[in-house]
Amino acid sequence: MRIGIVASEAAPFAKTGGLADVTGALPKTLFRLGHEPFLVMPLYRAVRESNVPLREVGRVRVPIRRVGVGARVFEGRIPGTEALAFFIGYDGYYDRPGLYGDNGAGYPDNCERFAFLSRAAIEVFRLLDVKPDVVHLHDWQTALVAPYLRILYKDDSALSSAGVVLTIHNMAYQGVFWHLDMETIGIDWSYFTWKYFEYWGNINLLKAGIVFADVINTVSPAYAREIETPAAGHGLEGALRDRDDALHGVVNGIDDAVWNPAADPHLPKTYGPEDFSGKAACKRALQRQVGLPQRKAPVLGVVSRFAEQKGLDLVAAALPRLFDRGPVQCVILGDGDDGIAAMLRDVAARYPARLSVTDGYDERLAHRIIAGADMVLVPSRFEPCGLTQLYGLKYGTIPVVRRTGGLADTVIDCTPANLDAGKATGFVFENPTPDALTRCIERALALFRDRRSWERLIQIAMTRDWSWERSTRCYLSLYAEAMDARKRA
Repeated sequence: MRIGIVASEAAPFAKTGGLADVTGALPKTLFRLGHEPFLVMPLYRAVRESNVPLREVGRVRVPIRRVGVGARVFEGRIPGTEALAFFIGYDGYYDRPGLYGDNGAGYPDNCERFAFLSRAAIEVFRLLDVKPDVVHLHDWQTALVAPYLRILYKDDSALSSAGVVLTIHNMAYQGVFWHLDMETIGIDWSYFTWKYFEYWGNINLLKAGIVFADVINTVSPAYAREIETPAAGHGLEGALRDRDDALHGVVNGIDDAVWNPAADPHLPKTYGPEDFSGKAACKRALQRQVGLPQRKAPVLGVVSRFAEQKGLDLVAAALPRLFDRGPVQCVILGDGDDGIAAMLRDVAARYPARLSVTDGYDERLAHRIIAGADMVLVPSRFEPCGLTQLYGLKYGTIPVVRRTGGLADTVIDCTPANLDAGKATGFVFENPTPDALTRCIERALALFRDRRSWERLIQIAMTRDWSWERSTRCYLSLYAEAMDARKRA
């Protein structure tokens, strides 16, 4: 099967979050399973600075605001495979410090930048005479490919026959722009209606993708159900309910080449589910690195964006209670909201021997926290899938999560019955409050003191399969469904 993956970011070329992990790992696994994936994404400044080997293979021209804009097309390889990656080079759009914006604000021409990416990706298919069986789109930045194929390229039989799968990684981001950007994207005004692009007087690119894609999926079954409700649909729950028969949920996987405690170069000592004694050395090294006393106290880990969605304000409120009640330490890595960062730094100032907070993102430290902590906290208010809890499971670092989205699908609460049955993988709480989080952590701490039961829980967690091969086989089923839907159409 030939699969064209169009994305706004992909690891290791350019990354802001979990989307890049997915679009970087999925084509590698598809290639290993004998398929022919190829990636199309922008040639950002970050890609140039990564010094990935590239060669120019041609040029494409795309009408934006009825003016032709040209781009150079470069070819590279997805690391670890012979799978191809194509980069659309136009410095006016992509030679910038950030991928989507600077200093927390999106670039004002983001509609134009990603309309260009979407149309240019289709032109890359034509330039290289690639006829994909399926085109796989990711989030609002590439959702325009679906209406472009069905409206502007409907007479191109090689392209119009391709099935289209749209993956929604987070419903909170939809690509909403003012109505006059219909001129920017080059779609006839007759499509500016509530059925297609119109959204409260604006245009909504994700909505258009939902309408025109053959198959829609999000990154966990629970989140697929949640986004059909007003609580999580962010205004598009009606559009999603209309496509309920085409809506699916596929949990993300882990790239074992990057996240594997048995072969992780960032760790002072590697380990696996058969012998996880190396975690003790990782814990001591983590405490030493962040300046916490090397005690046998349980260590809580957090690797997260500082955002209301992620529940870090709950962590800031819960930690003083936990510190006052017993010997607990916590290591936090992340950046984002200044107010949340200030709350965490205030707690660290009050409890310098208990809490370490590191601003920014450090890949090596992230791996060391996941390996060296005893528990990883993921108290999100909503979470489409989440990767941190999956990394925790892989590394035997027990997740403490709120029951929402992908967290509910991937972590089974450690009740006595679940532990005895070999099903428990972590600790789950319901309400997004400091009290609920505190009680849940205290349940985990109580089991931590029972070393035999705790080690049993670690072994169960580490032997669960969250590989990309499992996830990729689910995507292959969705690709087949999209191709069947296109044939019927």
